[in-house]
Amino acid sequence: MNVLSVSGKNWILKKYDQKDISFLKNNFFLDEITSKLLSIRKIKKEDIKSFLNPSIKNYLPNPNTLVDMEKATLRTIKSINIKEKVGIFGDYDVDGATSTALLGKYFKELKIPYEIYIPDRKKEGYGPTVKSFEELINNGVKIIFTVDCGTLSFDPIEYAKKKNIDVIVLDHHQSEINLPKAFSLINPNRFDDKSNLQYLCAAGVTFMFLVSMNRELRLSSWFTKNKINEPNLINYLDLVSLGTVCDVVPLIGLNRAIVKQGLKILKEKQNLGLKTLLDICKIESNPSIYHLGFMLGPRINAGGRVGKCSHGANLLLNTDPKNAFKLASELEQFNKERQMLEKDLLQKLLNETKDNSKDPVLVLSGSNWHEGIIGIVAARLKDKFNKPVIIISIDGQVGKASARSITGFDIGSVIIAATQNKILSKGGGHKMAGGFSIDVKNIDKFKDFVCRKFKNVNEDIISEKPMYLDSILSPTAINLDFYNKVNNLAPFGSGNPEPKFIIENLKTINGRIVGEKHVKSILIGLDGSSIKTIAFNAVENDLGAYLLKKNNKTFNIAGKLSLNEWKGQSNVEFIIDDISVNKTFKNKVPSSIG
Repeated sequence: MNVLSVSGKNWILKKYDQKDISFLKNNFFLDEITSKLLSIRKIKKEDIKSFLNPSIKNYLPNPNTLVDMEKATLRTIKSINIKEKVGIFGDYDVDGATSTALLGKYFKELKIPYEIYIPDRKKEGYGPTVKSFEELINNGVKIIFTVDCGTLSFDPIEYAKKKNIDVIVLDHHQSEINLPKAFSLINPNRFDDKSNLQYLCAAGVTFMFLVSMNRELRLSSWFTKNKINEPNLINYLDLVSLGTVCDVVPLIGLNRAIVKQGLKILKEKQNLGLKTLLDICKIESNPSIYHLGFMLGPRINAGGRVGKCSHGANLLLNTDPKNAFKLASELEQFNKERQMLEKDLLQKLLNETKDNSKDPVLVLSGSNWHEGIIGIVAARLKDKFNKPVIIISIDGQVGKASARSITGFDIGSVIIAATQNKILSKGGGHKMAGGFSIDVKNIDKFKDFVCRKFKNVNEDIISEKPMYLDSILSPTAINLDFYNKVNNLAPFGSGNPEPKFIIENLKTINGRIVGEKHVKSILIGLDGSSIKTIAFNAVENDLGAYLLKKNNKTFNIAGKLSLNEWKGQSNVEFIIDDISVNKTFKNKVPSSIG
């Protein structure tokens, strides 16, 4: 039976194996909730220790398992030895900015001249062009790196080759079988790559390249001969973790170790750009994944969306406090502008999509929508309708699009297939997101194409609107000790979702609006115990209306735990994602935890 949820979702308790729980408790000396969450996530017994204590040392593979890595490393060392000027072409999003900053920081430590090029989203679009490579070459660049792009950049790479300029691609986007004739193309999503590192973002791939560089330079005694200290790559992990979290790649394997260690480095505020941005955001507590994904990331991105595309990378590379503050302040202003543009377009499209809501894939197009925000708006609509969303901004006879997908529908592959079928001018992406250019006359043809592709997918993925939950808790479980036990499984994100819980039979004691759109409330259970809760952005929806309503009805809440730190004090509150008035759950567990 479906749960009567105010958001229309179907609450489903995740399955687990009680035998697994008993085994973990007895053999690994783990508590009940940690064991249960590990069982739900189906973590292999041999991987338990490394999962709970992810370290770079345990997860870092030989970089040469990536195709073309050794070739790229040796070519770069040759370039370093003759002090060739290096060109770095980066994408304008967070992953591109962090990847660019990683290379720039490394070459700076090695005292190698370099120049970065971040394209203008509106004027140039995604990825390198012949014109951009021409500009780098005219500025004296002898070798070009492309980061977070380049896998499908046939023409500009061919142009560089004719100019005797070697191009090294560091990317993670899906590829075709045929690849550009780059000197080296490192991408774990190449069809011929067997590294099993396809979950890395571009910053992760770039980090692997730097590991390879450090190793080869160390083995040849280059650092000693040139009297240069070997870069400590651990200190680069704040940038790698930022790119990893913001690109929403799975937090599994090496990514878990990167983010875990990266947050520790970020806490030390070694990177001036990140430190300045933390200060502007008034983040005084220990940085978390939330801060990376929802505060730092959007501001770095804002330059590429509505401001100056190079601001993000330049801030991350900056070593001058005055200049860093200027860049960070401008990014803060760009982000506010982005929020306003996003709000306006989202409302416009919500008003216009009622007639289209039955389509399996929403393909929306309009003239001169701001290209920098259509991806965010697509993500918002995807979350609301639980279906893939593609938004096309038309300028003249050309449309530029951003796509966001749901689990089970690989939008990156669909875009590449449409490009191969000459429906799209160019495009690419990965499973959950992508972008492309299209001739306006082909929009209807593309819509038919993507909807046909979707018919091969089980449509239950959009009809059920499931909310998967880990366990039922008693109100008394909401304390610091329990929070710390749950947090043993951090970092949380894509591939390792933050645990979500149900608390049953609650009543509202007090509910109030905070910050204009959030609802704080104190709820009380049948045993008289109370919990502090917050529902974000709830004022204008049914969730907020229910929490603010004065009645004596009991209800159930679903959501996650959050730690509030203020003036040295820590307390746990419950973030409410949904409310139900029905106690019947699928896969109901026999007892609560806590």
